[in-house]
Amino acid sequence: MHTCDHESPLGKMLLAADDGGLMGAWFYGQRYFARGLEGAEKDVEAETPVLAAARRWLDAYFAGERPGVADLPLAPRGTAFQRCVWGALLAIPYGETRTYGELAAELGSSPRAIGTAVGRNPISVIIPCHRVVGAGGSLTGYAGGLDRKQALLELEQTATQNSIPRRR
Repeated sequence: MHTCDHESPLGKMLLAADDGGLMGAWFYGQRYFARGLEGAEKDVEAETPVLAAARRWLDAYFAGERPGVADLPLAPRGTAFQRCVWGALLAIPYGETRTYGELAAELGSSPRAIGTAVGRNPISVIIPCHRVVGAGGSLTGYAGGLDRKQALLELEQTATQNSIPRRR
């Protein structure tokens, strides 16, 4: 397993990867920080192709671009249900949100179960758990903190507005 730190505009992040892909991207101090890495032997401050790709992805994202995840090998560790929920998060378009209830209806589950799986997303920002909001659009439950969640949503909203051609 390889890890490295990455400085983002919202704080330092820890990135973790193995030969299969990116396993984690956490903000330092967030809930469930580095979960799943306990006891694993780590090559600290490695610059593997996967970690380099994740760093480029994050830099592009925070620059207001819309990097895709198709070329970024993701390998989050979790239960089959969690991976299903994380897959649904990847389907939420940039600049849009879904409620826990909408995801629950889509996946045939309960909003509480969806919230638990969303909260344990190990690849912050890239797997966009920040795009899940409470009923009525309320900002609830983000392991990285509600200030970061709001900043991520505002970044996407601003980039979306700036990319729409203006009529004269």
